[in-house]
Formats: sequence, C-alpha cells, structure tokens
Amino acid sequence: MTNIDFGISIGDIKIPNPLVLASVAGLTDSSFAASRSVGLAILGGYNVDTATIEAARSLIKKGRSEFAYEKPKSVIENELAVMKTTDMAAAVNLRSATLEPLLEIAECVRKRNAILELNAHCRQPEMQAVGVGQRMLFDLDKLEQWIREIKQTDVTLSVKVRAGVTEDVVLARAIERAGADAVHIDTMNMGPKLIKKVRDQTSLKIIANNSIVDYESAHKMLSMGADLVSVARAAIAGNAALEEILSGLEHSEKTIGWYNAPKHICAGGDLRGLTFCCMPVKDCPLSYVLKRAGIKTEQYVRTKESFINSKLGRGANTCFGSMVWCCKITRPCPWRDSTLQDDNISDIEYMQLKKELAQKLLSCRELE
Repeated sequence: MTNIDFGISIGDIKIPNPLVLASVAGLTDSSFAASRSVGLAILGGYNVDTATIEAARSLIKKGRSEFAYEKPKSVIENELAVMKTTDMAAAVNLRSATLEPLLEIAECVRKRNAILELNAHCRQPEMQAVGVGQRMLFDLDKLEQWIREIKQTDVTLSVKVRAGVTEDVVLARAIERAGADAVHIDTMNMGPKLIKKVRDQTSLKIIANNSIVDYESAHKMLSMGADLVSVARAAIAGNAALEEILSGLEHSEKTIGWYNAPKHICAGGDLRGLTFCCMPVKDCPLSYVLKRAGIKTEQYVRTKESFINSKLGRGANTCFGSMVWCCKITRPCPWRDSTLQDDNISDIEYMQLKKELAQKLLSCRELE
C-alpha cells in the first residue's frame, strides 16, 4: 500500500488511495479483496432479505455466482472484521427489497468504520422482478426515502447506479439531496462526459466505474471530476492493471499534488478547471461556461481576486499580474515558472492553492 496521502475521504472514512475494487457478486469477499492493491474494497453484492436471497438462488441455478447466505448479517460482520486487519478501507454492497435489513446491517457497518453501498445498479431480471438493482431508479421518491432513513443510522453511504436508465444528473442530485455521501456510477458507454456532467451539478464524492483497465482510462475519468475510480473485470485478471493504475496515480500526486486535476475549460474540462482560466477579456469558452454554471462574470473575478493575498497573488510579470489567472502546471509558461522559482514555490504548493481556489469557484455555482 502506498504511503502517499491523497487526502481522500468519503464521509468520515479515510480512503488511502483513489483506486476502488468494485463488488462482483459471488466473488468479491475479504480474501479476494486482500490480494488486490486498492484503497477501498467494496465487498458483495450481498443479498440481505428473503426476496433477494431467493432471487440469488435462482441465479445460482442458472450458473451465475452470487452470495446467498441464510444469515447475511453475521457473514458481513465477519468479513468486515477481516478487512480491519488490512490497510484498505472497506464497503459492503447490499441488495434488499425491504428497508429493515439495510437499517440493521447499517449499524454493524458503521461500528466497523466501513461504508454501506446501496445497490441500485444490477440489472438481472430476477433482481429487478423483486424491485431491487436498477429497478430502484424508476422511483426516486422511494430511493430518496430509503437514503434518508439509512443515513439516520449515521452510516457512511454510497449509492451505486447505472447510467442511462433515467436522467443521470437528476438522479445524482436526488441522491445528494437525500443525504448520501457518494455516488458510484457505472458510466456504461458515456464515460468521462457523464462524469463531467455530474461533477458540475453536485458536490457528491464520485466513484467512476466501467472500462477502467489502465492508468490512461482511469485518468480520463479523474480529470473530468471523479474522486475515485473502480475496477472490476481488470481486477479479476490479477493485480497487474491495479498496480499500473496506482503507480500512475502516485506519480501524479507526487509531481503535481493534485491527482485528479481537471483539464482546462478550453480543453473541455469540468467546472473545477475555472481555477486555471485567465481574465474574461476575450471571446472564449469561459463566458459560456460561466453562464451555464450560473456564475456572474463579476463574481468569478471577485472570487479569483480573493486569493490575491495568498502566494497565488505573486507574479507581477505574468499575463494578468498574478498567478490567480495562470494555467495548469503541466502547461509550460516561462513567466509563471520564473515566479515559482524566484519565490521558492513548488509545483505541488501551486497546484494545491489552485485546488483550493477551484473549491471556492464551485461554491459560486447555481445548481439546478
């Protein structure tokens, strides 16, 4: 496990690194997870009420792997106890057609300092027939009610969803409004563009899933606003892909200090990229993006200028007189770089200040 502090948490749960092992029914238990190089292991999916256990048994008869235990709570407690002996954070992905078992298990998950992940994702007909998995996405009022009641237990809660089933941004906003801590999105064929849409409209922690097979595919999701990326199929094949992704993440964090730094707005980046934009003095994507986000130009300028008293205020020879208007550290700029060198400001410190400014700018959004 890496000793780099990525500064990631979901709710009160600290996550050692941005790489997540997604749940794979019938496979992802503590013994499998312990052999993988991830920061967060999501165990399950576990079926925790009569309807889902019977549905799982039907699937097993058809040759599908599933977890179908008579006493799922005790199994989950034991699995989380094993995970406490590892360096990674743990979550359990749960399917239930009734709320009560989720509330009961939420208590033991909270006590184990783990995350409960509500499965609103699976699409097996047997599961949908009892109202679970992606079927839950067709009744947002019920989904919100369940999230609120689960959060009453004070458990840290993620909701796993499948993109393209319903209106994705509306769904994410509903999950946030109900009080969940994270959304785990199977992006299907929508990829980073969907992550960008959700990032621009919510403050949820985002776990991006689907087709993460190497560092390049992981980085595309992260640079559009994902906080973490999850791997399933590539993890089944072994640890090679996970180690390659983690190596890239470590290098990014060590060299620039912001492992999921956004693209520039003019390169199609999410709203966090406003931190790298210059003065609004020319015709460029900035004006359109500010309008779409509901941020007035004067508000954008004031927010940037509020950082003049920080080290970003230095750089009299830069294009607009301070580094609050300067671009990403990976884009060469002799004026910015000479300021950083002369004032003994590292690339990492510069980017961390830019990250702080990005959060300030996001707070100016008018969310739909």
